[in-house]
This record gives sequence, structure tokens and C-alpha cells, in this order.
Amino acid sequence: MGLARRLTDPDIGKHLLRDEGEVIVDEVGHHWVVFLLPALEVLGALALLLAAPFVAVEIAWVPMVLAALVLLHAGWRALEEHMDRFVVTNMRVFRVRGVLGQQVATMPLSRILDITVRKPLHGRLLGFGHFVFESAAQEQGLRDIRYVARPDARDLAIQRVIARAGLRPSVN
Repeated sequence: MGLARRLTDPDIGKHLLRDEGEVIVDEVGHHWVVFLLPALEVLGALALLLAAPFVAVEIAWVPMVLAALVLLHAGWRALEEHMDRFVVTNMRVFRVRGVLGQQVATMPLSRILDITVRKPLHGRLLGFGHFVFESAAQEQGLRDIRYVARPDARDLAIQRVIARAGLRPSVN
């Protein structure tokens, strides 16, 4: 696997306990709305590049350097969002995030006490919500999962996995 692929693929499979029979029920990336700000930054960088021919020759490099910096920032932000994954398995939930370094936060299903799904107005219109997990351990890496697409369906999937594990009554 090449360096570029290793830096752009969160490789969720390496975190699974395959010998214990763990399988992925749902892998959740962020909703597309999180990529709007990086896309706007790219448009700003393009505007700077388009302005470069209209600037005095002596300082024409300034908008070009600024555009390059804005493009790098936008790319980094988009990559950070792409690499942030929330995973539901038949045994636990975990979150993998980070580009150069990687952080993994894990919570067994038995420690999930409550899940709050928050859907602001714009989230309801665009189809995303935020999860807030209450757990016995209060692990901060898993407390807030933001910009989850189809939050109601994903909440039901988590509730079903918890019920199948025998930790709570069944959800219909």
C-alpha cells in the first residue's frame, strides 16, 4: 500500500477483533455538509489565482502564494473530515480519526447508557444530526459524533445491535 493511500484511508479493518468474531455493522463517515467550508476555501483560492494577472507584476506572487496556502488548508481540512470515522460493530463502537497520527477511542456496547440524537433545523433539512453518547466511562473521544448522515436510521441500528447483544430489550 502506497504512502498516499495510507494517509487517505482510515483502514478500519485493522482495528477489528476478527479472532473474536467482531464484524462491522455500520461505518459512518461525515455527512457531505462538512466539506462545504473546504470547498468554499477552494473557490476563494481560485479567485486569488484569477486576480493574479490583474496585480502589479512585482507582487503577482502574493496572490499565488496565498492561493496555494488556502488550497493546502482546504485540502487538510477535507482530509481530516474524511479520515474521521465512527464504527459500530457487533461488540463495540469506536472512532478512528487523524491524518498523520491516528487516535482510536473505543466503547463496549455494554457501557452505552444513552444516545441523544440532536438534529438542528439545517440538519433536518439536509439529512444530518449529531450523536451524544452517555456512557459509564464518559470517554471524551466518543461523546460527541457530529454530522452523522441519516441519524435516525443509524440510531436504530445501534439500538438493534445493543438489543441483539442482550444488553437491552429489542427495538422494532
